[in-house]
Amino acid sequence: MLKKTITYEDFNEEMVSEDYYFHLSKAELIELEMGHEGGLAASLQRIVDAKDGKGIIEEFKNIILSAYGKKSDDGRRFIKNQALRNEFESSEAYSTLFVELVTDTDAAIEFINGVIPKGMAEEAERIARLENNTSSEEPKDLRLVPEDKPQTPEQKEIITRKQLVEMGPEQFNETQIRISSGEVTLVE
Repeated sequence: MLKKTITYEDFNEEMVSEDYYFHLSKAELIELEMGHEGGLAASLQRIVDAKDGKGIIEEFKNIILSAYGKKSDDGRRFIKNQALRNEFESSEAYSTLFVELVTDTDAAIEFINGVIPKGMAEEAERIARLENNTSSEEPKDLRLVPEDKPQTPEQKEIITRKQLVEMGPEQFNETQIRISSGEVTLVE
């Protein structure tokens, strides 16, 4: 779960700082993947290949609004519904966040990494340690597999969050697609 403090000017012309929460469950990530013809990764790749800026922005908006919700008081549930999404989308907080994420690659990377379930990152780290036969948290090198060979869990390319953060915008977008398709494993 990502807790993001957003500072914005409200409609009373007052500066406000509020905490907002974002999270995508494993089930929601699967739904995002299955909700696109050929999968989310293929859909995003078509948008990137077509240099469809509008399409990229629409997908990013969808991810932001899909991840938005409110944590229950007891911390056992993350409540999401259309009314909450509409309320958030109509706020200057949403506008401020959206502009930040589409204009700042580092902020976008941090956001995406923050909404991915922790269990998925831990599983990737466990696989990376097994594949590299090491106990270090960071893989020693990237393992590339020719595109014509199907990738098994033992043959996935492994990248670290640090490497992801250091990528340029185009490489970041391509890598995001490859992560969501399972071609690439992301570790801490």
